[in-house]
Amino acid sequence: MEAYGKAEAKLQELGIRLESAPKPSGNYVAYTMAPPLLYLSGVTPKVNGVLQYQGKVGADLTKEQGYEAARQCIVNHLGTLKGALGDLDRVKGVLKMAGFIRAADDFCELAYVLNGASDLLVQVFGEQAVHARSAVGAAALPGGAAVEVELIVRYA
Repeated sequence: MEAYGKAEAKLQELGIRLESAPKPSGNYVAYTMAPPLLYLSGVTPKVNGVLQYQGKVGADLTKEQGYEAARQCIVNHLGTLKGALGDLDRVKGVLKMAGFIRAADDFCELAYVLNGASDLLVQVFGEQAVHARSAVGAAALPGGAAVEVELIVRYA
């Protein structure tokens, strides 16, 4: 019997170690379950509770750093999913992503930045993780974060 499911084996292959779900920083919950859907609140690119990417993409940060920030948001969501579902292989589809990028006024590569999140989901879950999404430029985000990502996931 495998020690890990397919999704967790893929994370191990990618060198990604999941942390516990990040604690909400306000009067809300990290997720809401409405079977078979799971709605995940927006998360920022924190590691061990410390924000890793602050500032405006296209001014303070490069688009590549923005991509990595979006990727880290998904690592955090994966920790939440693991806690909520117990097994990442229960994820049967990623339906919708909303990504908010704190961007310089003239920065237009929002889709590139949010690919950091989308690409990791597809690497971990395969084609069932291809999703609808919105990439939105923002003037400010919680804690000065560069990126915030929320998800809607289908599970079994």
